[in-house]
Amino acid sequence: MKKRVTIQDLAKELGTTPSTVSRALRNHAAISKSMKKRVIELAKKRNYQVNAMASGLRVGKSKTIGVIVPRINRDFFSNVIAGVEDISFESGYTVVICQTHDRFEKEKQYINTLIGSGVGGILVSVSLETTTFEHFDEVNRLGIPLIFFDRVSTNSSINKIQNNDKVGAYKAVCHLIDNGYKKIAHFSGPEHLNVYKDRKDGYLEALEKNGIAINDAFIVHHDLKIEDGRKDMQRLMESKNPPDAIFSSSDYSALGALLYLKENGFSVPNDVGVVGYSNEKFTALTSPGLTSVDQHGSEIGQYAAKVFLEEINNKGKKVPRTIILDPNLIIRNSSNRKLDK
Repeated sequence: MKKRVTIQDLAKELGTTPSTVSRALRNHAAISKSMKKRVIELAKKRNYQVNAMASGLRVGKSKTIGVIVPRINRDFFSNVIAGVEDISFESGYTVVICQTHDRFEKEKQYINTLIGSGVGGILVSVSLETTTFEHFDEVNRLGIPLIFFDRVSTNSSINKIQNNDKVGAYKAVCHLIDNGYKKIAHFSGPEHLNVYKDRKDGYLEALEKNGIAINDAFIVHHDLKIEDGRKDMQRLMESKNPPDAIFSSSDYSALGALLYLKENGFSVPNDVGVVGYSNEKFTALTSPGLTSVDQHGSEIGQYAAKVFLEEINNKGKKVPRTIILDPNLIIRNSSNRKLDK
């Protein structure tokens, strides 16, 4: 059976983007006459047929929502997707999920693909590599509802659904201080992303308000993977001035730290306390259980879908909203010295 030619196939052959091809086929004013001519000629040559789903679509008018996440295998993002689906399904929308693996180029490609597919809206949490947001300009120009969640743009005219990451971090570090820890290190992610900047700010504020001097050597930036946590925990514990606790911006690097400590004879929480962020499912299964900050993933997904539907019901009238949820600290034995008394 001969494969159906898609907009993506035409775009690849023309050396352009699916969104450009889509707009050329719709005689969009922003596309040059020469490009329109090239697109139409190639579409005829390749016997391009608009598929059944797309035949009735105008960009931003379909009953499909594109959700772009860094990694599907993180509980937080899977919970967000579940929350989006809970609301969208009730309103007759289906969800298309795109995973960037924290790569900027994949994120850009998915934006173009979703535009070319005529999605009704796009919900996105940006990749670790994302430092600019120009690739979302076309989404806005076409009037497609765009909602950022968790890792968001700093643009004030964009819809955003976030946790109060600074408050979550502040709660976590104050909990460690209340349990007698004074030399608290911090594993942080790339500071160009709002979530990691805010978590670091919360860490610093908790130390300052409790009269604990800030030690720059205790602040470590890495990609927040298990192996990063293990490696940097080893480096810190082998230094002349090791910490007595770790607050990590990710449960995964916190898990790496916990594994190193256990494998090398350190008692957790007696010698070193460990706190992570995100409340991944494994945090309740480690030994000891890992204290973590819960981010309300399902609620964030539900809010993102509701904001999308509000914008659709407003018939394209954009009223940017920022919704901020307060995260909860889930206390387990990895940090709670009081449990051992």
